[in-house]
Amino acid sequence: MSLSFEEDGIRFQYPENWRLEREDSETGWTVTVQSPDTAFFLLSLDGDGPEPEQMAQTTLDALREEYPNLEADACADTVADQPALGHDIQFFSLDLTNTCWTRSFISARGTVLVMWEVNDLELEAIEPVLRAITASLEVEED
Repeated sequence: MSLSFEEDGIRFQYPENWRLEREDSETGWTVTVQSPDTAFFLLSLDGDGPEPEQMAQTTLDALREEYPNLEADACADTVADQPALGHDIQFFSLDLTNTCWTRSFISARGTVLVMWEVNDLELEAIEPVLRAITASLEVEED
């Protein structure tokens, strides 16, 4: 059984044993869905509509401040039927390799950032779940 999140024309499904938290910002909101362990899925909407490249780069820069030796590959693909830009990222934290995936795209209500992160101990079991959450993402084009 899965749960659903829906707001501002954006919706996705996530496992019922994951915990959802939502925070407002001056220009939008961020929702984080936390696995029972350490993996998480994050979606942020910025109503000011920064360019997706800028949003993805800002996220990468913030991660690089915390993990200066991270490796990142720029990526362009499709998320929620929208052209998306971002990075495939790997870094070390607490002797574990962490895989992080970011994509940003334009929606009718602003710029969306999607990010998920998982460590190598959970990667095999949880990466398919994170990809399924991402695949369930739908965005209204009103």
